[in-house]
Amino acid sequence: MVLISKDDIKNTAELSKLGITEEEAEDFMKDFSKILDYVDQLKTVDTDGVEPTYHVSSKIQPLREDIVKESMSREDVIQNAPEEQYGYFKLLRVMD
Repeated sequence: MVLISKDDIKNTAELSKLGITEEEAEDFMKDFSKILDYVDQLKTVDTDGVEPTYHVSSKIQPLREDIVKESMSREDVIQNAPEEQYGYFKLLRVMD
């Protein structure tokens, strides 16, 4: 059985800026351990002779020509921004 500690869960939650309770940490610890056990089982599967799969579908995705079309002016777009700075949307910081 692959073990992941409650401290690992708490540390990951803290790095992700997620507040979790002790009970949630315990539940996540059990769930992640089950997932890692399953991954360990997959490591034992004999895949010799199996062609690699890069896409779920073998169909080729058609690409469209990249053509610039008329759209809203920058001024019109910025009018919809809750905050603007230097002609761009101003967002909350997402990383420290």
